[in-house]
Amino acid sequence: MNEVFLDPTAELNPEGRAVLPRLTSLEGKTVGLLDINKPRGDVLLDRLEQLFTERGVSVNRYSKPTMTRVAPLEVKQKIASECDAVIEALAD
Repeated sequence: MNEVFLDPTAELNPEGRAVLPRLTSLEGKTVGLLDINKPRGDVLLDRLEQLFTERGVSVNRYSKPTMTRVAPLEVKQKIASECDAVIEALAD
């Protein structure tokens, strides 16, 4: 199956991107948890961190300075260089 998704940011000409291959296992991997600073997003991420840690998965936490803007390039680069997968918390 050839999947493609669109970047949901407010781009005038959104660019289609291919979906990256899924990890077959989280063993020996690092999962990044990105808090976009919406209310209660940290509650979800705290629980996910607990569940991953209980299963021996390494977790790194990241945060955007504000929910109204995309993550700064430095944050995205740090996640890309330090993590094998990332979960972004969207909550209210």
